[in-house]
Amino acid sequence: MKLVTTIIKPFKLDDVREGLSEIGIQGMTVTEVKGFGRQKGHTELYRGAEYVVDFLPKVKIEIATSDDLLDQVIEAISKAAHTGKIGDGKIFISELDQVIRIRTSESGDEAL
Repeated sequence: MKLVTTIIKPFKLDDVREGLSEIGIQGMTVTEVKGFGRQKGHTELYRGAEYVVDFLPKVKIEIATSDDLLDQVIEAISKAAHTGKIGDGKIFISELDQVIRIRTSESGDEAL
């Protein structure tokens, strides 16, 4: 089992969710986050004063998936989140040792 964590631009969230739904992913956790990478923020003008916005709004999506769906998940996220511009985001893959559904005590792939 794998944990797929991806950081994307906020306006791409619906596209990514739809792409994942099409391949059968039923659950995900979404968090609004702020950060920067190569974008390095930008400057804005507010009431005549210029200030630097270091942290840009992003969306963090976490998906637990079985090993056999991993390639499809990565492809769906990459395709849906791609704009071709800097700041499209990143995908991180981690190993999951165990998953337990609290309600039924199911574990492993059955808990996903």
